[in-house]
Amino acid sequence: MNKRNVVLVVDGGGRGAALVHKYSLSTYVSKIIAIPGNDLMQINSSVSVKTYGRLKTTSVKEILEICRKEKVDLVDVAQDNAVAVGLVDELNKAGIKAVGPMKNAGQIEWDKAWAREFMEKYAIPHPKFKICKSQKQGIDFVRKHKASWFVKASGLAGGKGVIPATNTKEAISGIKQMKKFDSAGNTYLLEEWLIGEEFSAFAFSDGLNYQIVGFAQDYKRVNDGDLGGNTGGMGCVSNPLVVNAKIRKQTEQIITKTLNGLKKENRPYKGVLYLGGIVVKDKVYAIEFNARWGDPEAQVILPSIKNDLYQISEEIIAGNIKKLKIKQDKKVRVVIAGVSKGYPGDYSKVKGKKVFGIKKVQKIPGIKIYGAGIIKKVGGNYLAQGGRLFYIVGEGKTVIEARRRVYHAMSKMSVEGNNLHFRTDIGWRDVERFRR
Repeated sequence: MNKRNVVLVVDGGGRGAALVHKYSLSTYVSKIIAIPGNDLMQINSSVSVKTYGRLKTTSVKEILEICRKEKVDLVDVAQDNAVAVGLVDELNKAGIKAVGPMKNAGQIEWDKAWAREFMEKYAIPHPKFKICKSQKQGIDFVRKHKASWFVKASGLAGGKGVIPATNTKEAISGIKQMKKFDSAGNTYLLEEWLIGEEFSAFAFSDGLNYQIVGFAQDYKRVNDGDLGGNTGGMGCVSNPLVVNAKIRKQTEQIITKTLNGLKKENRPYKGVLYLGGIVVKDKVYAIEFNARWGDPEAQVILPSIKNDLYQISEEIIAGNIKKLKIKQDKKVRVVIAGVSKGYPGDYSKVKGKKVFGIKKVQKIPGIKIYGAGIIKKVGGNYLAQGGRLFYIVGEGKTVIEARRRVYHAMSKMSVEGNNLHFRTDIGWRDVERFRR
């Protein structure tokens, strides 16, 4: 294996920053490119990081040109829209090594209606659902079937395409909101509202075999107490205490059924498979599958892996994941998202405001900071540019220690004009369990 390899990471947020950091630790990697990347990616990297901030993850032609120009050895397709447009397929056709699922395997994320029918076909436990293709169809259904529902866009909606509805009035409102997701909401689902505790599981799959590499518990709502709008993720914990031996066994059964089903459908899955599960009275149901790392779950699971990530990616591509012994540490990690006030709604007034504290946080032991919606201006100032600005990860022997560290670090951060928002209760479920 060449020890001077160039890796391209297709992502721009905190997940991409965590991947860049992990690849930079590889003995086989000399340079990293990120599309679009972000201006904080270099701070955790021991090798050169080049970003293409003006490019989209779906700019297939331009990405192929950059791969040739930069002599890229491996591409990590870590972003959902890139999977959905078939970037891995095009890279494979061009003879460029890529880790990530091809478009037909990635349909398990980018087409949620198809995914539900797939789960039904292969007896994967899932909520009851109704696929709707018009506003009228959904409204008529919820009027006849009075219950609590999740109204869910079938296509990709940036992690915000799920609207909870506790009654018929809210369900009708959610159905009418599907149009704001454009083509992603043309087909939508009405899904049974299961009452339970959610978690995420992640597995490396080479199309034939797989290895589970971690669990996390994400907190999606924007405010403490799981209140407010749905977001792409305000923080998470790994490995959550809800995942005991019984839950892990059921998770393995679901992932096995899923990957075997995809093989039968002639859609072998290569890459990271993400199961979003929910535990209801000790039974696991599949809420969703994603065809890549979660964000912010990647930020807590990737640092636990002791293996060289470049080597893992090579083995996934070669179909040899079974031969590799994945080693992980036993630390608990908690990540918190620092977001612009107003997110996930209008945060336009925060754009261009100065972000303070990054250099202080970098110096704190047991802490990592990963960038997302931040730009660095000439002169060294960091400015807010997006909704999710940055992520701080704290590690410890227990959830108590990890949380103490991460919230201490977060106290050093601010955004000009008091425009920083973050949740103060990330990990509360595990704190309660730990203290029992």
